[in-house]
Amino acid sequence: MHTNRKVALVTGGTRGIGKAIARRLAEQGYDLVLNYLRNRTAARETAAELEALGVRVHLVKANVGDVAKIKELFAEIDREFGRLDVLVNNAASGVLRPLMELEESHWDWTMEINSKALLFCGQEAAKLMMKNGEGGKIVSISSLGSIRVLDNYTAVGVSKAALEALTRYLAVELAPYNIVVNAVSGGAVDTDALRHFPNREELLAHSAARTPAGRIVEPDDLANAVMFLLSDQAWMIRGQTIIVDGGLSLLT
Repeated sequence: MHTNRKVALVTGGTRGIGKAIARRLAEQGYDLVLNYLRNRTAARETAAELEALGVRVHLVKANVGDVAKIKELFAEIDREFGRLDVLVNNAASGVLRPLMELEESHWDWTMEINSKALLFCGQEAAKLMMKNGEGGKIVSISSLGSIRVLDNYTAVGVSKAALEALTRYLAVELAPYNIVVNAVSGGAVDTDALRHFPNREELLAHSAARTPAGRIVEPDDLANAVMFLLSDQAWMIRGQTIIVDGGLSLLT
C-alpha cells in the first residue's frame, strides 16, 4: 500500500528519545516506520499510541548493527510505502566499561550499532530519497561523550565521534541529491537507557546541579532540535552536530 503522505523511519523509535521524536513526526502527519531490537510489547504500545494520532505506524524488528538486516528493513519500507522522506538515526547501544576492561566483542557491538548503522542506513535511505525525486533529511542522535571524556564511556564515546564524522561526509556527498544531513547531541537525558548506569540517580542530580539551564535535558528538548533540523528552516545547516545540553559542556 503506497502512500502520498511523507514517511519517516526512526530507528530505536519505540522508547525514550526515539519515541518522543516519533510522536512529533506523527503530529506533523508523517507515516512512521519504527525500528526496534528487543521489546515487542513497548513497540506495540507505542504504535497504538501514535496510530491514535491518525497516522500509519509500521513496526520492524531489526538489529541495525547488521548490514543484511538493514537492507531487509529498507526493502520492507519500499514495499510497504514506496518512499522515504526522513531518517532519524537514533538506535544506540554500547558497553559501559573502563578502557582497560573493553574486549573486542564490546567494541564491535558498540561500533556496529552506533556508527556502522549510520553509514549503511544512510546509503539505503538515500536510495529511497533519490527515488521519489524530492530528496530528504537525515538526523542522527549523538552524545557529549563524542567530544568529552565520560566515565566508562570509551567505546560509546568513540562510536559517537565516528557518527559525527560520518554526518559531515554524508552531508557533503548527499547534498547534490537534495538530502540534508545533521546530528543532535544531548547531555545526560533521563530515559530507559540510563537505567543501565549503576549511578543513575547521582549522575542525574549532579548533571542538574551543574547545568547552567538549571535542569537536565529531557527527550522533548532533543526532539525540538531534531524537528528544527528536519524543517525547511534548517535548509542551510549541513553536516553539523547541534549540542542540546543546557550549557553543561561549556563548563570545565
